[in-house]
Amino acid sequence: MTSQAAEARIGAGRYIDAAQIPPGTETSVHELTTADGAKVSGVLRALPGADTVVSLMHPRQDLTHHVLVPELVSRGFAVWTQGTRSTNNDLNLIHEQALLDAAAGQVFLRERGFGARVTLGHSGGGTLFAFYHQQAGLPAEQRLTAAPSGRPVDLANADMPVPDGAVFLAPHPGQGALLQRLIDPSVADEADPLSVVDELDPFSPANGFARPPESSSYSPEFVDRYRAAQRERIRRIDAEARARVEQADRARASFKVSGDPADRRAALAPRVLTVYRTDADLRYTDLSLDPNDRPYGSLFGRRPDLTDYGLVGFGRLVTPEAWMSTWSANTSNADFLRCAPGVRAPSLFVELTGDAACFPRDANAMAAALGATDVEHRRAPGTHFGGPLRPGDPTGASLAAAEIGGWLTERFPA
Repeated sequence: MTSQAAEARIGAGRYIDAAQIPPGTETSVHELTTADGAKVSGVLRALPGADTVVSLMHPRQDLTHHVLVPELVSRGFAVWTQGTRSTNNDLNLIHEQALLDAAAGQVFLRERGFGARVTLGHSGGGTLFAFYHQQAGLPAEQRLTAAPSGRPVDLANADMPVPDGAVFLAPHPGQGALLQRLIDPSVADEADPLSVVDELDPFSPANGFARPPESSSYSPEFVDRYRAAQRERIRRIDAEARARVEQADRARASFKVSGDPADRRAALAPRVLTVYRTDADLRYTDLSLDPNDRPYGSLFGRRPDLTDYGLVGFGRLVTPEAWMSTWSANTSNADFLRCAPGVRAPSLFVELTGDAACFPRDANAMAAALGATDVEHRRAPGTHFGGPLRPGDPTGASLAAAEIGGWLTERFPA
């Protein structure tokens, strides 16, 4: 790892040392088959006698070693960490399919006989589970039948057990809504990662950018223009994604008539989108915008002016179908505010006060949108991934674990 990459990871607080799994913990690995025949796997950890199980899941990441696992197991709760069919490779992440993956996990836990099943969604896992609660709580005939691209997804005939509780830790508003805040609208040419529209460049001193780590100062006029341009870039990519989906649809229709292998190949061609520069939320560099306790920098490091141009980021390489299902704020069904009214189980929303993905007004709106009659909104000092606000402080993860453990004990005794 280069020193720059190491600094970026440390600065983002993305990798937090976890406590040790308690002695006596029983650990088992399971492969599950989803309602549509996909294979997903998960790990169950529990001390003997645990009756409440907490499910940790994220649409894109492997949470097997999530920092909260030992914290919750040590408090007497079983913990189920599960992947989707797109774990660590979200090129073709279809959120509607990820619901079938989540459903397989909930069926497995129900059949294991746990007295209570509670979902715990951290970051993007929050919207995934809000989406799951919403669809699972609907009559089967009212569930979605297709992803935004038109790809059929049979939620109606899937067994989708409704969980008994829901915990949300630093959830962002959904990957589409998040990307619309992060995408750099100064890209002048989608084929050229270095192309810049100068008057929209967030890293130009002429527009208010200051040398890191000094906080920048963008004018309200620039902020408004920048955000409008972000929305417009998303719309342009939406149009390209739709065009590519329609091209594949035409090839499939032609193949059904002609039987020509050339049409079949044309239908199978992935037509992948490359989306450059997606680490450019103005709030990363101007701490006066939507202020909270966050440090300077993005989710990926201390230098957004560099990471924005790098390989790491959201939605960099994606199929048109995945763009429409996951990354477009205009077409994705996985939007926290839209899904939250369908979350009717007792709910805990834990806001981390140094978050750079869920800001105070986001947290207030998201917690208020939850459909449960029993909702608590608590705050804990920490950064988005559960790091400490300052060296030597308790980690946000440990402080959040105390809040979550107390809430669970009150409602679902281990």
